Parts: sequence; C-alpha cells; structure tokens
Amino acid sequence: MSSEDRFRRAYAGNFEALLAYASRRVEQPEDAADVVAETFLVAWRRSADLPPDDEIRLWLYGVARRVLSNHHRGGTRRERLGERLRQRLTAVSSPDPGSEVPQRLAVRAALRRLSATDREILLLNVWEGLQPAEVAKVVGVSPAAVRTRLSRARARLRELVGDDRDAPGHVLDVLAAPVPKEG
Repeated sequence: MSSEDRFRRAYAGNFEALLAYASRRVEQPEDAADVVAETFLVAWRRSADLPPDDEIRLWLYGVARRVLSNHHRGGTRRERLGERLRQRLTAVSSPDPGSEVPQRLAVRAALRRLSATDREILLLNVWEGLQPAEVAKVVGVSPAAVRTRLSRARARLRELVGDDRDAPGHVLDVLAAPVPKEG
C-alpha cells in the first residue's frame, strides 16, 4: 500500500477524533480546525514515515498535542486575528449557547486550575477515551506516572468543583466518568 493510501486511511479514520480533541482545548472552533489541518499537514509531509497502523492514532494525538502547544504560544497574534475574524463572522453565525451554561463554565474554570500536564492527562483519558498506557505514549511519561497523575487530577477536580450534585459545576459525565480498564 502506498504512503498516500495510508495517509488517506489515517485521515478518514482519525479526523473526527482529532477535531473533537482540538475543539476541547481551544476557545474558538476555527482554531480547532486549524490545529487539525496542521496536524494532518505534518502527517502528509511525513507520510512515508508514518508508524504502523495500530500506532498511528496515538502518533497523531502526539502531533496534535505539539501543534496545540505551538498554537497556545502564539496567543497574542492569534487573538488579534481572531478578533478580526469574529467581527466578520458575527453577521454569519451566532455564538454557541452551550458556552453560557454555568456548569460548563465552572468545570472549565476548575480544569484551568489543574497543572497543564494533569489537565492533559485527564482530558485524554476522559474525553478522548484513551487508556492510561495510551495516554503515556501521547504525553511521553510512564503508564505508572499517568495513573498517579490521573488519580490526583480527578481528586483535585472533585475538590475544585465540589461534591454537591445540585451546585453549579457538578457535571456527572465529567466527574463520574468510569475509569477505563487497560486491556
């Protein structure tokens, strides 16, 4: 199979997961599309060097993670460009009403208070559904470190959001997500 065919298969099989991954880590949907486009640009340029099929998804998450790091470092420039784009797009689209939900805002605020690595490990596990061993490959640490950090991040998030189920910020699908078993 040619490297172009492998790239096409990798793109088709991973585009939606990477878009969801990026969407959860940026403020604007346009930024998520840019992150995914750049991730696949790197994959296209390195299509001859793509890892085996069973490792490609984790490799793409690793590339997306580095693209996101670069994205966040260029914040000032992007903010100016984003402001211009938002002014042009306001006539075309309306803001997401879900972004005003107090529970989501409370959870996002609590997530921001976690360390960057703990937040990333927690989000890869809960939102992306990766096993601790898979998270370890993406982040570049040992599976034992991932399990420890995951436990600590969950406890800290519960502490920040609170255990009162009626209070704003308590979102069952974030706090009570089942712990995936490694297989």
